[in-house]
Amino acid sequence: MDFLWTPWRYAYVSTAEKATSCIFCDLPKLGNDERARIVHRGQHCYVILNTFPYTAGHSMVVPFAHVDQLQNLPSQAATEMMLLSQRVEKALRDLYHPDGINLGMNIGKAAGAGVAGHIHMHALPRWVADANFMSVVGETRLLPETLDVTWKRMKDALGA
Repeated sequence: MDFLWTPWRYAYVSTAEKATSCIFCDLPKLGNDERARIVHRGQHCYVILNTFPYTAGHSMVVPFAHVDQLQNLPSQAATEMMLLSQRVEKALRDLYHPDGINLGMNIGKAAGAGVAGHIHMHALPRWVADANFMSVVGETRLLPETLDVTWKRMKDALGA
């Protein structure tokens, strides 16, 4: 079995400053979805790009409700979260033609959640052997497009 260690992720999670407000609650109120990187708004959830993506297209489905556990999410929001995750998966497959998709949640700081107080579903395209020396040795990610280009592509793909 091979292991790929990502120590820069733990450093980010373990040293993140304690926020006085919730970024996932604040961003939808910003009034500028492009600046907030929100690509779609539903009734109970929205889709946003990860500002620090692992790969191009790294998106998150976020409920408007501020809850820290999936079990506390109202059923209508949980249903919409999964439906939006399906739409995001399709958009990522259509736009990026990946070999696979990572889809999942890190619930709680110990599980690696960067924003532990507000659950969110990550969706990101993956390719066979997509970890290169820049990420592994240089702690640097190479992305083939800017977040502005990704935002426009994902917004168009989701029909928002």
